[in-house]
Amino acid sequence: MQKKLSVLVAACALVGLSACSMLPERSDDTKNWSAEKLYAEAREEMNGGHYESAIKLFERLESNYPFGTYANQAQMEIAYAHYKAQDQAEALAAVERFIKLHPNHPQVDYMYYLRGLINFNDQLGFLSFIYSQDPTERDPKATREAFAAFKVLVDKFPNSKYAPDSIARMSYLVNAMAQYEVHVANYYYRRGAYLAAANRAQLAVQEYTDAPAREEALFIMTRSYDKLGMPVLRDDAQRVLTLNYPNSRFLNPNARAEAPWWQFWSKAAPRPSPSDAAK
Repeated sequence: MQKKLSVLVAACALVGLSACSMLPERSDDTKNWSAEKLYAEAREEMNGGHYESAIKLFERLESNYPFGTYANQAQMEIAYAHYKAQDQAEALAAVERFIKLHPNHPQVDYMYYLRGLINFNDQLGFLSFIYSQDPTERDPKATREAFAAFKVLVDKFPNSKYAPDSIARMSYLVNAMAQYEVHVANYYYRRGAYLAAANRAQLAVQEYTDAPAREEALFIMTRSYDKLGMPVLRDDAQRVLTLNYPNSRFLNPNARAEAPWWQFWSKAAPRPSPSDAAK
């Protein structure tokens, strides 16, 4: 009886597979689309904020028409779409792929710029704006990577239209790295590690001479040396602070605090420029 049941189950399975094989394949409306139509539809999805749909269409475009300008443009758009979808890993992977495949492409400078933007936005963080959190309180890894990416662009393509904005963002990032050192120095000071606080603040003063964070770093040095009973070093730090920041809020408790330097960035990232063939 059990043997007959097994044979019946196997027969039913075969019938089921045969039936499945006879079902019509699911149609793909994009299969026979031209490169122009695929590109236009993908851009429309992008404009509507439907990034996953746009990525699929751009990938189909690259797959169906792997040679030519449209394929290169699709690769750039895929990287940008991942970036807009806040998928940092996929966005960076797409950028690196494009740079490796097309190192001499006329718009490769944009991809270097986009690589910086991806890390730059990760450094800023969306929640920083909601909760007014200084982004320099977090791990500076993304800050350093963003700075390095923008620096590569400026060094390799000094005449790029993205160079001025990259330089401005590099200045911001230098300030962020200096402020991170100040956060660490404050951390040490609050816990009574005054020598470590002084040394970390001194690092910010020496390495980031033009950063706004230098003002607070000098103040931390003054307080730390005072706690350590080092009046000569304390007075030296106080003199430099007074000379460079005579109106410092750290010297005058009643001085009005300025808005945080890091709450200024609001520029939206540009999209890759369409190629001649895709216009």
